[in-house]
Amino acid sequence: MAKNPESPLEPFKRALAHAARSLAETPDLEIVYSGEGPQLSGNRAVLPHPPRDLTPEDAARIRGLADQMALRIAHHDPAAHSKTRPASGAGQPIYDALEQARIEAIGANAMGGVRENLKAVMSHAWQRRIFNEAEALANPPLADVVSLMVRERLTGEPPPPMARALVDMFRGEVEAKAGEDLDRLEGSIHDQKAFARIARAIIRDLSMGDDLSDAPEQPDDGEGEEEGDPETSDSEDDGDGESQSPQQSAMDEDETTAREADDAESQMMESDENPDADDTDEQPDMGDGEQPTRPDPSGDNRAVTYKVFTTAHDEVVAAEELCDPEELTRLRAYLDQQLASVSNVVSRLANRLQRKLLAQQNRSWTFDLEEGILDVARLTRVIIDPTAPLSFKQEEDTEFRDTVVTILIDNSGSMRGRPIMVAAVCADILARTLERCGVKTEILGFTTRAWKGGSSREDWLKAGKPAQPGRLNDLRHIIYKAADAPWRRSRRNLGLMMREGLLKENIDGEALMWAHHRLIGRPEQRRILLVISDGAPVDDSTLSVNSGHYLERHLREVISEIESKSPVQLIAIGIGHDVTRYYKNAVTIVDVEQLAGAMVEQLADLFDEDIRKLTRKNANLLAPPPNTQGPQGGAMRRSSFKEVRRATA
Repeated sequence: MAKNPESPLEPFKRALAHAARSLAETPDLEIVYSGEGPQLSGNRAVLPHPPRDLTPEDAARIRGLADQMALRIAHHDPAAHSKTRPASGAGQPIYDALEQARIEAIGANAMGGVRENLKAVMSHAWQRRIFNEAEALANPPLADVVSLMVRERLTGEPPPPMARALVDMFRGEVEAKAGEDLDRLEGSIHDQKAFARIARAIIRDLSMGDDLSDAPEQPDDGEGEEEGDPETSDSEDDGDGESQSPQQSAMDEDETTAREADDAESQMMESDENPDADDTDEQPDMGDGEQPTRPDPSGDNRAVTYKVFTTAHDEVVAAEELCDPEELTRLRAYLDQQLASVSNVVSRLANRLQRKLLAQQNRSWTFDLEEGILDVARLTRVIIDPTAPLSFKQEEDTEFRDTVVTILIDNSGSMRGRPIMVAAVCADILARTLERCGVKTEILGFTTRAWKGGSSREDWLKAGKPAQPGRLNDLRHIIYKAADAPWRRSRRNLGLMMREGLLKENIDGEALMWAHHRLIGRPEQRRILLVISDGAPVDDSTLSVNSGHYLERHLREVISEIESKSPVQLIAIGIGHDVTRYYKNAVTIVDVEQLAGAMVEQLADLFDEDIRKLTRKNANLLAPPPNTQGPQGGAMRRSSFKEVRRATA
C-alpha cells in the first residue's frame, strides 16, 4: 500500500527544530506546535502552528520565535535573574525588557540569520500598534522605549518604523537622565550579573522607584545586584505584542506569594491612577494558534464586583446576518475541502456515539412482573422460599430523557487557523449525529466586535476615563445553529468561522452566562453545555483599566455558580490550555486533532449516567434477601437445593 505523502510543512518543522537545538546548545530541546504557543517550559518549546500556506514572512516570524526561546535557554539564568528583580511595579517592566534585549542582542550580533528572524518578530509585533501621542504622554510606555533604545545600542538596528515616533518622543528625556548608563551596557552584554547592575542603575536614573534597599542581601558573593526574573520558562515572551511590551516575557508563575501580592497591589494602584495604562498595546491579527499571554491565576483574589461599562454596542447575531449567502457557501466549501480527512475520522467517532444512544433509547428491562419472560436470575428466591412466586421480566423502551446540547466555541484570535477549522467540523458532525438520535443541539460562538474595545472604549474616553469601568469592549455572540433549527438549514453557517477578521478577543464569563441562560429557557429535562476553548479570557481593553485577573475571576465565579446551583451539566475541553483549573468536569488536549475524540467521549460519559444508574438499581434487585444471610440462611439454601435435585431427578 502506498505510503501517505508527507505534509509540505514537515521539512520546515524539522529544520526549525534542528536549528533551535543547535542555537540553544541543548540536544534534547523538544519543539511542539500548539494553539497555546509560544511558550517555553524547561526544555520544551511550544510554537504556534505554521499556516498551511506558509509565506516567507510567516516563516521568518516563527523562526524568530524559536530563536528567542533558544537564545533564552543558552544565555539566560532564571535563578540569577530572580534574585534582585526590582520590587517596584514601575521598574520591573523596564528591568525585564532590558534583559530580553540583552539575550536577543547576543544572537543578533553573532548570526545574521538570527538577526533577520528577530527583526521579523519585532516588526510583526509593532505593525498593528496604533500610536496615540496624547495617551503616550499621559502614560509613557518607558519599558518599550528603553528596550528599543538598548537594542539600537547593542545591535545597531534602529527601531521599527512603526515605533520610531514613540521612541523619538521620549529619546531626549531618557538620554538626559540615563544616557551614560545606557552606554555602559554594551560592555557587559555577555555578563548577566554586570548587565543587571547597570539595568538597576538605569531604573534609578529614570526615577522608576528602584532602590538598592529593594534587593535582598547576597551573603555568598556580596553582590546585591543580580537579576530578578519575572518570568518562568513556562510563559516565554515571543516579542509579538503578547505581554506588557512586545519584547518582554510574561510574569513568573512560580514567584513567591508575597511578591505576587505586591505586584497585584501595584497593578491595582496603577490602574486607579492611570486608567488607560496599557492602551498602547494593540492586539494584532494572529497566525495559527497565536494568542495573547494568559493572566496568571495565582494572583490577586480580592472580591471585585464584575460590571460592564456599557452594553449599548453588544450584539447577539445569527451567523447568516454577518455574511451574505454566497460567501457563506464559499466559506463552507473551503472548510469541507481543508478538513476532508478529519471529517471521516469524526464521522466514525460520532457513529459510535449514535449507536450507543440508540441502544440506550431502545433497550431496557422491567423486572418483578407477574407475567412475561421467566427471570432465571431470581430463581434463587424460589429455591430459598418455595412459597415465593416466580419472577418475570419484560423488555420495554427506555424512557430516554429529553435532552438538549449546547456547544459553545471560543471564537478568539488564538483559535485562528486549524483549531477553529477542526472545532467547526466537529461541532457540525456531532450536531448531525445527535439530531438523528432525537437530541437537539445548539452551536454558539463568542468573540468581540473589535480589537481594543471598539465603541465601548470610545464612549469611555468621551466620559473622561472613569476609573475601574469594568468590561470595556463590544461583545459579539453568534448563533450558528439554534436548538430548534434543523441541521441541514444551519450547516452552511459554520463556514462563517473561516471568515477573515471574525476572530478577535474573548470574554468567556459573559459568554458562558449567555449560553447558560439560553439553556435554562429550554423545556428539555436534561441540558448539557459543552465549552471548547484554548485559554483564559483575554481582552486588552478591559485588562488595561482593571486588575490583571478581572475577567478570569469573573469566569471562575460564573463556573462555580453553574456547577453548584444550576441543573445544567457543564463540561469543557481545553485545546492546549489546562481548563481543569476552572471546570470540575473538563479535559485538556494537547493537539487539536484530538478534539473529536474528546467531544464524543465527554458526551458519551454523560449519556452513560442513566445506564450506570440502571445497572446499580438492578444490582440491588439481584442482591439476596436479608433473611438468607448468615449461618441459618446458608443451611436453608443447602437444604432447598437438595430438595430441588431430588424433585428433578
